[in-house]
Amino acid sequence: MTKLIECVPNFSEGVNLDIIKQITDEIESVDGVRLLNVDPGKATNRTVVTFVGEPNAVIEAAFLAIKKAGELIDMSRHKGEHPRMGATDVCPLIPISNISMEETAEYARKLAKRVGEELQIPAYLYEYAQADKSRSNLSVIRTGEYEGFFKKIKQPEWAPDFGPAEFDAKRGGTVIGARDFLIAYNVNLNTTSTRRANAIAFDVREAGRMVDGVNHPGTLKSVKGIGWFIEEYGIAQISMNLTNIAVTPLHIAFDEVCNKATARGIRVTGSELVGLVPLQTMLDAGKYFLRKQQRSVGVSESELIRIAIKSMGLDELAPFKPEERIIEYLLKNDSNNKLISMTLTGFANETASESPAPGGGSISAYVGSLGASLATMVANLSSHKKGWDDRWEEFSDWAEQGQRYKDELLQLVDLDTVAFNKIMEAFGLPKGTDEEKAARSKAIQHATKYAIEIPFKVMQAALNSMDVIEAMVQTGNPNSVTDAGVAALCARTAVLGAFMNVKINASGYKDKIFVDGIIANGNEIAKQAVAREARIVEMVDAKIGLS
Repeated sequence: MTKLIECVPNFSEGVNLDIIKQITDEIESVDGVRLLNVDPGKATNRTVVTFVGEPNAVIEAAFLAIKKAGELIDMSRHKGEHPRMGATDVCPLIPISNISMEETAEYARKLAKRVGEELQIPAYLYEYAQADKSRSNLSVIRTGEYEGFFKKIKQPEWAPDFGPAEFDAKRGGTVIGARDFLIAYNVNLNTTSTRRANAIAFDVREAGRMVDGVNHPGTLKSVKGIGWFIEEYGIAQISMNLTNIAVTPLHIAFDEVCNKATARGIRVTGSELVGLVPLQTMLDAGKYFLRKQQRSVGVSESELIRIAIKSMGLDELAPFKPEERIIEYLLKNDSNNKLISMTLTGFANETASESPAPGGGSISAYVGSLGASLATMVANLSSHKKGWDDRWEEFSDWAEQGQRYKDELLQLVDLDTVAFNKIMEAFGLPKGTDEEKAARSKAIQHATKYAIEIPFKVMQAALNSMDVIEAMVQTGNPNSVTDAGVAALCARTAVLGAFMNVKINASGYKDKIFVDGIIANGNEIAKQAVAREARIVEMVDAKIGLS
């Protein structure tokens, strides 16, 4: 599996976009790297760039970007609200997939060594890349900023990890490291007072404030924060770094700032994210604010994101486009979601065309997703039913479960077609030599097994969705009982239709033990689905009162 790391360099230029373009051109010149986001800020005179790729490619792109920034940015003329010490102020590496923090830290050390030795820029290590924990904190390293480093770098304890112990007046120094995913986040206030904003920042940040020589910690763990005035917007902000979102999630940081601001007679008007955010962070925030309203959290992914945006005012200063700001959306391969991205008419027309895919397997998955969707709808209607306010959490839980089945089955719509295409590709492999014949046979068997496993997953998910369906018939909004009944018909169809695909693909698979086992399991699932559908339909008829 491919190892992926993310790099989020911060460059001390946020006004001249031509300079930023020249830097990002260097990044994009490296094969195997994908530029995800460029986020310039005029008031901070700083641009946060995000790119991702295979480790060696990322290191090369980061080196070229640091080199170009040093050529184009003159720190002796730089002014900005954000603390900084160099043209490339900080360059963190973040493990994304199939790579450990230890490996990522080693790549950070390699990059810092190359920057120090080849570019002769003083380079400091931080976070997981720094062995000396007394100088691993970024804010500690950056104390004194650019102006103070002329003296600081001469102190033995502040000699750079790599590069000359001479401060470069034009390029400054840089800090390179490995860290967990960090969210840079600003909360907007209805005041212009930096002093008031700082007071709120000190209330919430983990470091707190010193009073009469005694430290009083803030209320939020793993949060750094300062207050500043942003002339571009004409407001003061609380600028925070959330260094461990498992400890303090985004929505908790927002709410706590709201509470502390209110206590000081100040109102939060919105907020802004700098750079990218993980999808789960937005989903968790959406669910948090829905629960505060005692509303069902069993809604679509897009609705959860919309609720998060509106609740935290993430679109107050500029439009918040999820497709550009959520890291998973930027990395998503849309070619694997061809069918579920179509309109209903487009999907029907594609099915009706002379192309063999999508076929019965994809249709079975889609029918199953519709069944799960109907059950989820009933759960959400029940959660909001007048007079049932004390049961909203019960139905919210069912709706959330239904959403999971719906999403799983939707993904299987395209995966079934992918499985069919894999078989076709395998049959198309050359077979001129014995070696080619052996490789082709192996590929066909591998693709066939995959084509068995995908519809079997459809069977399992559709059967499991009947838990939600049956519960909604029994306890849900009685006005929607027939919707739950139709959901049961869909689930049964999905199970039996997918089983046909399991069986026809299994007929071409040579591993008899595997085939016997999956057919036996399939028969049991099909039997359960037929029995449960009959029972659910009988309950629906009984509730209607007509036969």
